[in-house]
Amino acid sequence: MSTNTTRSTTRPTDALRHVIGAPFRGETYRNLLYLALAFPLGLGYFVGLVTGGALGIGLLITLVGLPILLVTLSATTLAAGLEAWLATRLVGVEASVPAVLRESTLDEGFVLPGDGFFDAVRRLLTAPSTWTSVLLVLSKFAFGIVSFVALVTSGAVTATMVAAPLVYDSATVNLGLTGGATAGTYRVGSWVVDTLPEALVVAAGGLVVAVLALNLLNLLAGVQARYTAALLRVDAERTE
Repeated sequence: MSTNTTRSTTRPTDALRHVIGAPFRGETYRNLLYLALAFPLGLGYFVGLVTGGALGIGLLITLVGLPILLVTLSATTLAAGLEAWLATRLVGVEASVPAVLRESTLDEGFVLPGDGFFDAVRRLLTAPSTWTSVLLVLSKFAFGIVSFVALVTSGAVTATMVAAPLVYDSATVNLGLTGGATAGTYRVGSWVVDTLPEALVVAAGGLVVAVLALNLLNLLAGVQARYTAALLRVDAERTE
C-alpha cells in the first residue's frame, strides 16, 4: 500500500520535471533538427515521386515508362530508408528500412537488366513495405508543412515575447487578434505593454511558452517517427 502511494505521489513530480527539463535535454534539439528537415525532404520526396510517377504512367505505351516507374519506386524505398535512419538516430524510435533494402546486397540489389534483375524487380514489387514507403513519402510532405508552421510560429512568438524588455518602448508588435498595433506600441491582445515591469512579465511568459512549445514539438517529432516505424514494420518478419 505504501509503495503504491509513493509511486502515485511521485509521478506528477516526475512528469513536471520532465516537462521543465525539455530545454536542457539533447534529444529536444535532435527532435528540432528532425522537424526542420521534414519540410525540405518532404517537398523533395513529393516532387520526385509525383514527377516520376506521372512521367512513367504517361510513357507506359512506350518502352520507357516501365523503367521510369521502377526507378521511381526504387528511389522511394531509398527515401523511406533515409526516413527510418532519421527516426532512429534523431528521435530514438527504432525503425526498420524497407524489405528490399534489407534483402539487397551490392551484388543483387537494384541491378541493371541481366542476372538477378527480374528477381530484384519481383522483390521490389511484392514487398508490402515498398508500397507503404510510397504512402510514407507522400505523407511526409504534409508532415513537413505542419512541422514548418509549428517551428516558425512557436519560434516567432517565443522570440518576440522574450525580447519584450528590449523592444517594448520602440517596437510596433501585436501578439493578439484584436485590431492593429499603433506605432511605437507593444501589444499582447488588448494589453498595451509600456513599462519595463510589464515587459519583464511578458518575457517570463515567453519562457513558459518556450518550454511548452518544446514539449509539443518533441511530441510532434515522436508521432511522426512512430508513424514511420509502423509503416515500415509491415514485412520486417520476412527477413528476421
